[in-house]
Amino acid sequence: MQKFVVHIEDTGEHYTALDTRSVLEGMEALGKKGIPVGCRQGGCGVCKVQVLEGQYTRRVMSRAHISAEEEAAGCVLSCRIYPASDLRLNVIGAMKKNVCRQAAASLSLNP
Repeated sequence: MQKFVVHIEDTGEHYTALDTRSVLEGMEALGKKGIPVGCRQGGCGVCKVQVLEGQYTRRVMSRAHISAEEEAAGCVLSCRIYPASDLRLNVIGAMKKNVCRQAAASLSLNP
């Protein structure tokens, strides 16, 4: 088992992720509200992220949620990828408003 650091560019947060746990499972550990917990198999498409830097292994993702073009641009479902190096990513799916809301609120409170 290896550990890697995942940086969420949108919020400036980071967490340690095991290569045996999906990126989404690691994001859950941040205690964010609005992280989808029901699906986990790529069926809902809510957990879309764009990997900006780093390597990962991936499981099959539905083309209904990730097109070949999106995947070529680093867009993936966080429930279907596992870190193979440190990662840097942006949240771009439906969970973005929930994951990034707390960071925006914190920034406005601390000018």
